[in-house]
Amino acid sequence: MNISELDIVRRAYARQMVGLLGLTSERLENAFAAVPRECFLGPEPWHVRHGPGGYVALPSNDPVYAYQDVLFALKQERGVNNGSPSLHARMMHALNPAVGSTIAHIGTGTGYYSAILAELVGSSGQVTAVEYDPALAEQARVNLAPWPNVEVVQDDGAAWPRSDVDGIYVNFAVERPADRWIEHLRLKGHLVFPIGVAGRPRSPGGPRHTVRGGVLLVEKNGSEHPVRVVSPASFVYAEGRLGVNDEERERLAVAFDRGAAEFVRTLVWKKPVDPARCWYAAADWALSYDPPRE
Repeated sequence: MNISELDIVRRAYARQMVGLLGLTSERLENAFAAVPRECFLGPEPWHVRHGPGGYVALPSNDPVYAYQDVLFALKQERGVNNGSPSLHARMMHALNPAVGSTIAHIGTGTGYYSAILAELVGSSGQVTAVEYDPALAEQARVNLAPWPNVEVVQDDGAAWPRSDVDGIYVNFAVERPADRWIEHLRLKGHLVFPIGVAGRPRSPGGPRHTVRGGVLLVEKNGSEHPVRVVSPASFVYAEGRLGVNDEERERLAVAFDRGAAEFVRTLVWKKPVDPARCWYAAADWALSYDPPRE
């Protein structure tokens, strides 16, 4: 397949991923069409996610295989994938990064979705791509060299961003947002992050994925932030410092079992709440059914 033919395949893929949102977005479509996914999947034989916890090897690393709505393994032993393009299209549409804005991408992997964010914010914007795994961070640094508006950082995602940003895009599941994700988000900025309850690893010491979870969109607004569920989703669970105690984990599991997350309207941050008005309430934050009062 020559370059012009691959460009056609990439454009069709981009249109399909955006079209699955039920809308047309030329800007988002152009961003997906501009980034060669095959350059972020590694030199080893490609494996795609197939069934619960399983992978299947593709016949070859033909770039045309990259342009479908499947998950490619980046580190099978850790359950880290290049995730679903249609889900990321939905999440990026919710994030809605403006041209010229600053974005912290937490959990960049090998950098594919950081590159798409870089296309969305343009040359006047900036993306800080944070990855916990040193080997993946180094791959991302090489892969993202063509995008001078991206800085790759190898660190714990809970420690970023270090300064205020317009948007934060998280690509692993947590049971609570990191303090910095709320406190370093500019007023009216958007935070998109997966929340969920981690299941048991399928093998001793293996990766954990959320068994119940969804993606939230939060808009910064004082200490009571508008929030909505973007999509149900399962992600690999956080590594590093983003843990909660067993009591809060059990409370979150009960909330997911009860359902009704779609009625959540506000993320309340570090102020008292009435637990009876909350879908979930922890010691210092809550997801409330009531609209923001600020």
